[in-house]
Formats: sequence, structure tokens, C-alpha cells
Amino acid sequence: MKLIRSSGILLHPTSFPSPHGIGDLGKAAYNFVDFLAKAKQSLWQILPLGPTGYGDSPYASFSSFAGNPLLINLEKLVEAGDLSPADLGNPPLFPIDKVDFGRVIDWKMPLLEKATDNFLNSAAPERKERYLAFCKEEAEWLDDFALFMAVKAHFDQKARAENRFGAMWNNYWERGIALRHSRSVVGWRKKVAPAIARQKVLQFYFFQQWDALHTYAGQHGIRIIGDIPIFVAPDSADVWANRRLFQLDGNGRPRVVAGVPPDYFSVTGQLWGNPLYDWQAVSKEGYRWWINRIKAALRMVDILRIDHFRGFEAYWEIPAAAKTAVNGRWVKAPGLQFFETLTQELGELPIIAEDLGVITPGVVALRE
Repeated sequence: MKLIRSSGILLHPTSFPSPHGIGDLGKAAYNFVDFLAKAKQSLWQILPLGPTGYGDSPYASFSSFAGNPLLINLEKLVEAGDLSPADLGNPPLFPIDKVDFGRVIDWKMPLLEKATDNFLNSAAPERKERYLAFCKEEAEWLDDFALFMAVKAHFDQKARAENRFGAMWNNYWERGIALRHSRSVVGWRKKVAPAIARQKVLQFYFFQQWDALHTYAGQHGIRIIGDIPIFVAPDSADVWANRRLFQLDGNGRPRVVAGVPPDYFSVTGQLWGNPLYDWQAVSKEGYRWWINRIKAALRMVDILRIDHFRGFEAYWEIPAAAKTAVNGRWVKAPGLQFFETLTQELGELPIIAEDLGVITPGVVALRE
């Protein structure tokens, strides 16, 4: 899709001012949209909005479909009756120049859990109906994500008690649920049912707030540019629920990982560690997972920036046991076939292709 020359500002929602330690989807976000419109701007660029994992990077999310609960505005939950004004009284003195994610999580997540419990126990019937409709509409990713996060919370608590660091689904969970054996999945759905319900309500909250903000931006002539990384995090519902689409061993651990080769900036390259797609398996399913991912992203934003676009032409494959990216190799990716399939399914795509990295004539041809 041809994009007209426009201007705007990149500002991730976490950077909005807030007394709660992290920017959110409340009044400050709406004020920012007003500011953009008043300044005759037409674009607002953001980073990925997913729930962040270790290191708190938006590019390492527990899901490429879900929203980050830390972005939920608490005042709106008070307005909805799921929290009381007293619940928000006397928040800690958070830093004003950065997000201290650890402190924010410790203070905000218990409040969000309290809100979800109040919602599940006493929300008005019409809100419950909207929630159930949301769960049904988003079930394809939401059911797996909610189960993943609920089971993850169980084993993360166990790992902390044992001073175990780096515990993930493929190196710490019980084997049955790690590999999604059907009997284990059924058993764990029952075992952590309350936590699953809370996770679903959190996503309901997030998307209600985000959709309202997105609509407001559109009404004021502001298009939102989203960001979609080509690769997903190893400790994610994406990989756990779709092992067949990645190059993993029998325990769910990557055989090869992503990165980029040595260059002017790094003599050892960059070892990212993301699991690599089994593109043959992905294409055999008609790129369905990717189609769903792009479709979900375009419901949230108006334009998509694809991070590491060159990886769709060829990607740097590194042995999983390697300590640096030096001994990797270039492997061809599906390229044009992939984007033709997306276009057939979704129509002309409003995509911005990032052109950093080793840009070959093949990458330029694919971009054009």
C-alpha cells in the first residue's frame, strides 16, 4: 500500500506521565492524541503492546496477540466499579524519569487481580455479556494464552522458592503440560481455572481501553503505527502452543536460534536467541498463524512496521548451543510467496518495511 508523506511522533504508552509508575491508556494518552491533532500531526508510532517478559522489553513478549496488563488504566476500573477510590490511595513514590518494572508489578498486579475478582463476582450482566463475547471472538489465541500464563505463574512461584533462575516452559514445567499432552492440558485447565479467568478478564480490560483510545485517535485524524517483530520470544504462548511451527527438539527447546552476523558494530554479531520458524511447516498450513497474527495486529493499529523485514528474504541461523552469532549461516525464507498469501487473505497491507541490517538486492526486490 502506498503511504502518503506524513509526520508524527514515536511515543510508547509506558512513557506517559502517571502516578502509578508506568504510563497507561488513561487520560494522558487521550491528551497526547489531542496534542498531536493540535500540532497538525497525523501519525503516532508505538512499540509492540504485548505483555513483557524477562528484561521488560516490548520485543520479548509472552504473546504476540495479547496486550500488556500493566498498560491498563486503574482509574477506569474505578469508574467501572471493579475497584474503589480507596484501592488507589497512597501509591508508592515511583521514579519520574523511568519505569521501575519490578516495583510497578509488585504494586499494580495485585490491584488488577482484585479488579478481575470483583468483575467475575459482581459485574453487571451487560458487562459479563460483552466479556463472554470477547472470549468467544478471541478464543483461538486467548484460551492458550490464558492457560500458558496461569500455568507459568504456578511454576514461576515454585522456581522462586527454589532460587531457580531462567525457568521456562521447556526446561522447568512438568513434561505433560510443557508438551501439551491432552490429559495434562485438561487437568491443568481445572487446576488453575481461577487464574485462567483472571487472565481473560485482564485481556478484556486491555482491549476495551485500547480499542476506545484507537477509535478516539482515528476520530482526531491520527493514525497509529504499530510494530511487529518477525520473531517471537522462546518463553511465549506463541511457541508453547504452536511447537510444530518452530525448529524445536523433542523437549520444545530450539535447535537453532535467530540473530544477525558480525558487522561493523559487532565483531561477534548479535545472538538474539529467538526460536526460528519451520517455514515448511508454516507454509504447509497456508501461513494461517501468520495471517492471524497480522490480522490481529491490524485490528489494533492502522499501519504496521515490520521489524527485521530482511528476515523474510533470508535469515541468519545460529546453532542453539553457540555463544556468539559468528558461526551462523544465511537460510532462505519464503519471501514473495509469504506476502502474496497475506495479500490474498487480507488485501493490500499498510506495511512499513524496516531496512536495517544486511540489505541485499534480494531484500530490496522483496521490499519493492
